[in-house]
Amino acid sequence: MSEPTFTFGDTAGTATPDRAANGAGDVIIDTTTATFMTDVIDASQKVPVLVDFWAPWCGPCKQLTPALEKVVRNARGAVRLAKMNIDENPEIPGQMGIQSVPTVVAFSGGRPVDAFAGAVPESQIQKFIEKLAGPVGPSETDMMLEQADAMLEAGDIATAAQIYAGVLGQEPGNPAAIGGIAQCQIKAGDYERARQVLDTAPPEKASDPAIAAARAALDLAAQAEEAGDLAELQAVVDAAPDDHQARLDLAIALSAQGKKTEAVDALIEIVRRDRSWNEEAARKQLLQFFEAWGFKDPASAYGRRKLSAQLFS
Repeated sequence: MSEPTFTFGDTAGTATPDRAANGAGDVIIDTTTATFMTDVIDASQKVPVLVDFWAPWCGPCKQLTPALEKVVRNARGAVRLAKMNIDENPEIPGQMGIQSVPTVVAFSGGRPVDAFAGAVPESQIQKFIEKLAGPVGPSETDMMLEQADAMLEAGDIATAAQIYAGVLGQEPGNPAAIGGIAQCQIKAGDYERARQVLDTAPPEKASDPAIAAARAALDLAAQAEEAGDLAELQAVVDAAPDDHQARLDLAIALSAQGKKTEAVDALIEIVRRDRSWNEEAARKQLLQFFEAWGFKDPASAYGRRKLSAQLFS
């Protein structure tokens, strides 16, 4: 960013007000024209400071601020965030030539060194901060979610649910925690409770991978109840190899019992025998498996390899 030319009037000589109401010692504060020199210029001599220029009427500001605050907190003191309401404090943004909000300007060594404008995604904020402060490790929330995921995978549903609930206590609306609790309910066989949990997800998080995975898993659980007995389905398929519906039902039943690679193999066999059967139902079922299992699951990776090999052979 090209460095703007500005002065701070008499702010350097202004007594700093009591910061307790503004979150003293916190990495996120509200700043004003009167406190800008202390909050930003002086503070940035020790650690980079991001200044978030925002306004109450600004819709994109309301999208950016939660993500910005989250990444700053996850940085664990590597950077600080000072938020300035431009309606109440027009002098500094005017001197800096801020023309739109939200605009975030990074200060280091008492000088502006970088900036971005608009409601950028969390990943871009992360990269912006890492340019200033170096790599930032996982947050406490991330570590809790990893632990909960491991407990869920190990079958310890009660502990996993407790940890997910702890995350929600810290971050209400966290989609990974909501999806995780729903997965716990699904494994416990309480599909209605799982559906209720998923309905608590904020509308803007409905497409989050964790929410989508839980909904896909819930759909699979319902399908598994209708699929029929595993042994009976296997007998039907053995007797009539071209009964694709029975083989698809078998795949769903296998998945419900945790036999994921066998479920993949059953669907791949349908693709091999009749790729276009029932409007590519086997391929679509595989994609639902991948979504429900998660794309990092080894069975998902196995299935993608097998599907690609079959489609492009």
